[in-house]
Amino acid sequence: MNSKLREKYNIPADAVITIGGMVGIGKSTITNGLADSLGFRTSLEKVDTNPYLDKFYHDFERWSFHLQIYFLAERFKEQKKIFQYGGGFIQDRSIYEDTGIFAKMHFEKGTMSPTDYETYSSLFDAMVMTPFFPHPDLLIYLEGSFEQVLERIRLRGREMEQQTPIEYWEEMYERYTNWINNFTICPVLRLSIDEYDLLNEPESIERILSKIDKQLEVARAAKVR
Repeated sequence: MNSKLREKYNIPADAVITIGGMVGIGKSTITNGLADSLGFRTSLEKVDTNPYLDKFYHDFERWSFHLQIYFLAERFKEQKKIFQYGGGFIQDRSIYEDTGIFAKMHFEKGTMSPTDYETYSSLFDAMVMTPFFPHPDLLIYLEGSFEQVLERIRLRGREMEQQTPIEYWEEMYERYTNWINNFTICPVLRLSIDEYDLLNEPESIERILSKIDKQLEVARAAKVR
């Protein structure tokens, strides 16, 4: 385990850090970069094995409920595994985005029925919003301009995303902004994608680690008070 940088920036060995942000913003890249620098395990979103994702992008109304239930089950299992290991994880995407952004958007747009949304929401609350569910020590929220996000989606080149109308991404971008502005479940570090470039400037990871250190220190101080 690589512990030098973790010790330098006072990051606990059992910390659980979740990465959130728009589709295509670079969550997987920073997840792997932080895990490598800290000697942590990763919890990555399993896109290739998702049986609903392709179907969903072709027919939101038919598959939105199935997709959200699948994500809830998979993320819940991942969260359970993380804490069974005793922490030391960087997690690609938070469980909170599913209900706060995606399910809510499909319900409000009419691509998820009121009954399905109520069933999904009550299940989410029963599984996640309880004192027994362990929340992350920190949510790192990646943010950039809408143009930057669109360019990253284009460069990523996933066919199902390329065929999605730009209006869908515009609405999702706005909803993400509103969601993070009101998120209070765990401490948040908002990180502009202009502040680092892990592919061309690997040492920029230390700027991120320094910010994590400061944010965790603030969170610890708040707990003591």
